[in-house]
Amino acid sequence: MLSNLLPFRASALAFLLLTGVNASGAQPAKLWLATEHGALGDSQTVNTRALQAAIDLCAADGGGVIVIPKGTFLSGALYFKQGVNLYIEKEGVLKSTIAMEDFPPIYTRWEGIERYWTSAFLNFVGMKNVEVAGVGTIDGSGDAFAGFGQRTRPPGGAPRGPRPASDATNAAPPPPPSVTEVYGASPPSTATVSLAPDPKKLPPINAAGFQLPRAGNLSPPRTIMFQECSDVRVSGLTVKNQARWGYVFIYCENVIAEKLTTRAEHYIPSSDSMDVDSCRHVLITGCDFDCNDDCLSIKSGKDEDGRRVGRPTEDLIVEKTRFAYGHGGAAMGSETSGGIRNVEVRDCVAEAGNWAPIRFKTQPSRGGVVENITYRNIELRDVKQAFEFDLEWNMRINVAGDTRVPPTVRNVKIINVHGTAGSVGKIHGLKDSFIDGVVFEQCEVAAQHGLVIDNARNVDLGGLTLHVAEGEAIVRK
Repeated sequence: MLSNLLPFRASALAFLLLTGVNASGAQPAKLWLATEHGALGDSQTVNTRALQAAIDLCAADGGGVIVIPKGTFLSGALYFKQGVNLYIEKEGVLKSTIAMEDFPPIYTRWEGIERYWTSAFLNFVGMKNVEVAGVGTIDGSGDAFAGFGQRTRPPGGAPRGPRPASDATNAAPPPPPSVTEVYGASPPSTATVSLAPDPKKLPPINAAGFQLPRAGNLSPPRTIMFQECSDVRVSGLTVKNQARWGYVFIYCENVIAEKLTTRAEHYIPSSDSMDVDSCRHVLITGCDFDCNDDCLSIKSGKDEDGRRVGRPTEDLIVEKTRFAYGHGGAAMGSETSGGIRNVEVRDCVAEAGNWAPIRFKTQPSRGGVVENITYRNIELRDVKQAFEFDLEWNMRINVAGDTRVPPTVRNVKIINVHGTAGSVGKIHGLKDSFIDGVVFEQCEVAAQHGLVIDNARNVDLGGLTLHVAEGEAIVRK
């Protein structure tokens, strides 16, 4: 196989030198060219079977690199196996189909709760020593999924009101079934590829017995997901129009994400560029994010199920990254239940259109401790607001009966943050959980409106210079 591909393209060879040659001089990993296994890059042919067969053969042969050459290769969900890496060549595009049946539910964590949910487009689960690289594109087709693209109300249309209550909806729900009743003797795990036995009838509880909230329709797929993986390197790629989150890391350890780009249309909902969820030892460097939600969301599970899992995101560095349009830059939360600690965001730029490049968001039901967070050397270029700390963020999604377990945010340093904003922002804690210990050093912000502070203590503003056009620079409530 390898002899048929010589001489190597320079880019593919560089990748192999990173992934396939060890100190003893062993041969580089085999290249498995997609077009030699029946895949067609004609933007019309659906290549799911051909690509999955190549992945399976590559794994059975001891591993190697699946190479996507020039062309547009349509596919549904793909499930990578141990030893199988991915490289996308220049002008190579791996593009998602838009049929939901091409993405069967997989056991994963979705919005902070373990459950069956839509498979990602590219799934890396339970793998070690994973490499995904190239200079090509992964297109999530988020602009084309039915009902999830650019949505306009039909002429004369109006929002539908709430459905009238009925005796059935007011009746007390029956007790949930047991794990054994639902899953038998072998519950699914996030550590392996576990597909739902019946995609049309998903269980009401997860494998830990946690009663799941009503899901409604499953969402379109996340673009590329690493779950329960260790020693992961992702570099050089562009994700375009992620239908849901772009680059996703769940329960991973020792991750390098470098020189990655996202470009999503600004009407695609929940199109986070990157989500880091309950991971350890992560470096994000040299990236460029533009999307219609948080550019980077750092999280650790939601409410009761997140506290049950109890896995924090910790020891994370974000550097040399551009946050363009988005609801946040490097955001802590809103899923904070497992804790977030020891994070430094440094040497970054936030552009006009970014809502809040320095952002903490959570809810009174979350619990969890967010601590030892540093933002250093951040340039603000006409962002919406410079700083947002909100422990009552987006309360309309709170479910009646949620247990109140207040989150904690403490020990935050903001150093050499400078530039312009519509508003300096807010530091808003809870009456029973004050934000504790925010220190500004060598910061200077020019804004139309000032900074509002309530339910916070030990906020050191000595290193914050403000130039505010309207109203008071600092408002304490």
